[in-house]
Formats: sequence, structure tokens, C-alpha cells
Amino acid sequence: MTIHSRGFAALFALISLTLQTPSYAADRPRARDIGVVVGTLSTGPFNAITDVAGVRVGHTTVIEGDDIRSGVTAIIPAPGNLYSHPVPAWFHVGNGYGKVIGETQVREFGEIETPILLTCTLCVWSAANALKEWVYEQPGMGEHTVNPIVGETNDGGVNNMWADPIQRNEVFNALDIARSGPVEEGSVGAGTGTKAFYWKGGIGTSSRVLPDSLGGYTVGVLVQTNFGGNLQINGAPVGRELNEYYYKNELAPDELPTDPDDGSIMVVVATDAPLNAVSLERLAKRAMIGIGRTGSFVSNGSGDYVIAFSAHPDVRRPRVSRDAVMTPSLVNSSMTPLFTATVEATQESIYNALFKATTIESSRGVSEAISIEEVVKVLEKYNALDWDRKIRPGKIDN
Repeated sequence: MTIHSRGFAALFALISLTLQTPSYAADRPRARDIGVVVGTLSTGPFNAITDVAGVRVGHTTVIEGDDIRSGVTAIIPAPGNLYSHPVPAWFHVGNGYGKVIGETQVREFGEIETPILLTCTLCVWSAANALKEWVYEQPGMGEHTVNPIVGETNDGGVNNMWADPIQRNEVFNALDIARSGPVEEGSVGAGTGTKAFYWKGGIGTSSRVLPDSLGGYTVGVLVQTNFGGNLQINGAPVGRELNEYYYKNELAPDELPTDPDDGSIMVVVATDAPLNAVSLERLAKRAMIGIGRTGSFVSNGSGDYVIAFSAHPDVRRPRVSRDAVMTPSLVNSSMTPLFTATVEATQESIYNALFKATTIESSRGVSEAISIEEVVKVLEKYNALDWDRKIRPGKIDN
């Protein structure tokens, strides 16, 4: 843990933040723990974005006083100096109601040159400034301009984001502790105060590994969920069954009123497939299909952004070269399996975020975690569980 300007007070504060993460988060299941099997492709060993070699994730969770419930999540796409050897990438905008920093340069160059941060809506500028400072402290940096990548969703229902709680110490901590391996999910980091489908949202992740016959590549996804719609899980109308759905106040005025969810989602897609920026643009678009399968219709007030990158070591080009640099890239006809993997991993990441999220309460309000028991009852009713055991090549069990 790296502590800077706040000294010992900052050290004790950050330790306190970590310890205040709801202790019962470990008791809540991931989607597959209760039999929600999305799609047909296999997951990686961690079923996380970190199954893509070289990708690291770190969280700082900020729970302070009676109204700060927020955090920051850092995704480091690849080892080494990202400025001198950028990573091919692309931004896709599903609906642009958001405050994303760094998007235009990514679209211009097809590359990212810093880690990716996710945080709260009004924290993006402080987070970007801190990320800039962190990058300058990395080996091999000089006096260059850098293009920090920071995305956000609005956690104002339980968090006083106007207090700008994410500063240098929180950002440096998330970056410095970023690791490969299992990724903490739910009400953690940038997902601490978020909401989705009327329930507590958060951070979720998943991965898919293609069989050798389809290239053997890995796709990993991480989401920050804060969006609305009518929740569906493997086709089961969970939101309707649990009496939480869009336009309920207009369609069923006798029911207890519900405030409609109109939030946002950030999606980060990583792959070890050798892809250029054009192919990554195509890959990023497919994440929106995964979002749609969960019941979202990308509302007017939603900021829906996808950033996709390739972590394959041979596609990274030096920032400066007088000679032409040749890099490998899959042809278009090889992209369909990667599209499938992206859709499946995005859908499952959203379910993991919902299931792992814990209830968060502050003086501003309460965001209740979805009841796993009630969800299971609905999924059993609609035969939406254990599809991996019910579907076999050449046979479908009724």
C-alpha cells in the first residue's frame, strides 16, 4: 500500500476503509454457485477478467462517516510501461450520458497508454489527476502528456459524491495493490455505492476460454453496474416476478410506487487474442448484447460505455519508431467466437455483480441487496438453472 500526502492519517484511514467492507460479502454466491450457467463456452480458472494474462485489478473501498459510500477500481491492462508501448483498444458508446475521460484520444489512436479507473460520477476529475501523477512515477516516464482513462457511474443514492471522496491516496492504493488472480466483487471499489435493476449493484467479472479449435483465446469482462431495466436471468423474468420492473407506477398504479432506475454501466473487455483497434471496436459493440440479455434497454439517462483492449504482447507497438512496425491481427472471419465469448462474459459479469453485492446504507438512503433465495425460486420456476447439465450435444432434456 502506497501512502502519500496524508501521511499516517491516510494510512489509518485506508486500513479502516478496507476493514469496513461488509464482512458478509463472502457469504453471497456468484451466479454459478447457485446454478446460473450463462451460455455454452467454458470459463477461465478464476472466471474473471484476470484470466487474461497480464491483466491486474485493484480496489479501494471508501466508507466514511454517515454519507461516504464509494470507491475506485483500477484495471491495469498489461505489464511494463503503457506509455512507451501502448495497448490496442477502442471505446464504444451505447448511450453517452456520462462523464468519461480520455475517450477521444483512444478513438483517434486506437490505443490506451494508462491503466483504466472506474469511480463515482463527480470523482472522475480528481481520479484522473491522481492517475496522471501515478503514471509519471512509473519507470521510464519523462515529461510527456498522458491520456488517463477514467469511467464512472452515479452512486449518489447512498454516497455524497459532491464531497469528491476519491483522491490521490485512494487511487494510488487501488493501482499499487492491483493483482492477477481472483477479483473481489459486489459492493467494493467503484461498485460500493452503485445500484442496478432496483437492487444493489456493484463490481462483477467473468471470463470465457475458447477451445483450441476456435483459437484457444481468452476473453475477460469486468463491469460496474448501475443501470436499470427489467431484470432477466437466463430468460426468466426475475424483475417482474419480484415485482420490480420498469413503468410499474404507470402500469400498476395500485402497487407501491418505485423510483425507476436510470443509471449507467461501465464495461471493460480484455482479450489475449491479437486484435487491432478496428476488431476491438467490433468486439466492444457485442458487450451491449450481453447487457441487453439481462433486461436493459439503454435508457435516456444511462451512460453505457465499453472499453475493449488486447493484452497480446505482440500487438503492442513502440510509441516512437521511424520504421514500419508489423503486428499480428486476426482476420474478420475469426472474430465470431470472440463475439460469443464477450456476450456471455458480459451477461454473467452483471449477474455476479448483483449476487455478490451487499446492502449499503447511509444517511442518504439504503440500497438493498437482491434476495438470493427469492431469485432461486424464480429461476427454478422457469427452469433456468443448471443448463450445463440439462443440455448435451445432440440431446436436450425437458
